[in-house]
Amino acid sequence: MMTRDLVILLLLTGMVSCNSAQEKSEKQSGPDKKEMAELNKYMVQKDRERISNYIERKGLQMTESPTGLWYLIKSEGSGSYLKDNDTVVMEYECHLLDGTSCYSSGESGPKEVILGRSTMEAGLNLGLRLLKSGGEAIFILPPFLAYGLTGDGNKIPSRAVIVYNIKIVNDR
Repeated sequence: MMTRDLVILLLLTGMVSCNSAQEKSEKQSGPDKKEMAELNKYMVQKDRERISNYIERKGLQMTESPTGLWYLIKSEGSGSYLKDNDTVVMEYECHLLDGTSCYSSGESGPKEVILGRSTMEAGLNLGLRLLKSGGEAIFILPPFLAYGLTGDGNKIPSRAVIVYNIKIVNDR
């Protein structure tokens, strides 16, 4: 499925660049802002379709935030919501939509992060703020809230949608 989307993306890019010879000579720098915006909209829509199909296959009742993060709060936890500068220790599993496991606390131990200051995916940072100590959730991060066009250079490929299963173990 990812290969098909890549082929479509390449075809669209090729179609966009197949202007008349005069237009090509006028804009040697590549697609303009309007073309890039259209391409971006297309890619975001394809990601939403992939995520929706995954949610349907798994029978999940998820909510999409205004930022594009998908979430299912399994247990909100207790106390106050997590916020900037809170040190959070969490157990987690991270996998791709096809089920390929990427990272987990089972392999590397619980993960400790400082909200708003740690280098973590933007979508995970947003999602953790929906929880309290002891909270559990599933977060689905589209590529623009995860590792984008590049992937992480290790286990997460380019343009990957990432699914996180999270449990907050401790916060300070």
